Formats: sequence, structure tokens, C-alpha cells
Amino acid sequence: MELLFLEANDEVLVRRFSETRRPHPLARDGSVIDGIRMEREKLSDLRKRADKILDTSNYHVHQLKEVITQYYLEKGENNHLNISLISFGYKFGIPYDLDLLFDVRFLSNPNFERELKPLTGEHPRIQSYVTSQPEAKIFLEKLYGFLDFLVPLYEKEGKSYLTIGIGCTGGRHRSVSIVNLLREHLQSRGLQVHWRHRDLGQPG
Repeated sequence: MELLFLEANDEVLVRRFSETRRPHPLARDGSVIDGIRMEREKLSDLRKRADKILDTSNYHVHQLKEVITQYYLEKGENNHLNISLISFGYKFGIPYDLDLLFDVRFLSNPNFERELKPLTGEHPRIQSYVTSQPEAKIFLEKLYGFLDFLVPLYEKEGKSYLTIGIGCTGGRHRSVSIVNLLREHLQSRGLQVHWRHRDLGQPG
């Protein structure tokens, strides 16, 4: 038996209550945020006992279903480590549930190239722009080596899931390219990999 604890940040919870037009059951005569804070306090012990804490702030209902399905169904199919890769933009906030975080803002930004700005990191021209940088080649070589060393140790210790975040400024170019390359590398090692480009749909 495993305990899964779902949560979200205050801003998202307030918006969800507003959208559904439902009062918070603990708010009584107070505001929604008062009810949320009381709820956090009452559930704090349960949260501490959770085997996995999942922040749903950046998921819509279908994404949440996919994440939970992937984690539990595939966890039961094998004893291998399930790896999740997330690209994101720092200006939209750091994902909450990361185990490892890598900042690729040191790479030249395609966003400042007029012809490249409208494209995303999934376009071959952006991928070529990013990977042509000597710093990117060295970074990827070291990142691959680091994870090739680390993943078997995590598996040996019985870790079930590993979430890796790759961040750049806007989450549309550099981080997306690096996540795609990292995904290919890990899959070539026979690892189970899921990926999500959180901020790909954000305006450039």
C-alpha cells in the first residue's frame, strides 16, 4: 500500500474554487484562503507520512490522469526507475516536485535571433543552434555521464521515480532541446522515460 498526497499552491487553489464557484468547506465565514490554510494545517501529519507528494498546480485534469497512470501502472510492470523529464521557463516558476534541476541559461538564446524566435526547441533549426555550441556539447557529455552513473545507484536503492527539470528563461527553446536530447540518451539505455514541455505553449 502506498499513500499519494495531492496538493497545489495557494494561488491555483483559490482560482479553482473561484472557477467552480464552490465555498471551501473549512472557510465558514472566512475567505477561501483561510480555509486552504486551515486544511494544510489539518493535513500536515498525513502529508508527512505520504510515500509520494504530487503538486498538481501545473496539471490540467487530463495531464494529472496521465501522470498518475504512468507512475502506478508502469511501476507495477517492472522494478526499473521511472524517469520524468520536464522543460520549463524560470520566468514562470520552478516546478515543485523535482529531484534534480539543471539550469541551461548559460547557453546562447535563440530567442534573440529574429528567424529563430517563433520556433520552439522541437524544431530541427533550434536543436542545431543549441547543439552547435561547444558549451552545449560539453554539458551534454557531462550530464549523460552523470546520469549513467547515478541512475543504476538509484535503482539499486529501490527508488521508483526520478524527476529531472531542465530550465531556461522562457521554457520554449534551450530547455526543450536539451530535454529531447536527454530523453533520447536515456531511452537508448533502455530506461522508461516520460517527458513534458511545461511552458512550450507560453507566448514567446
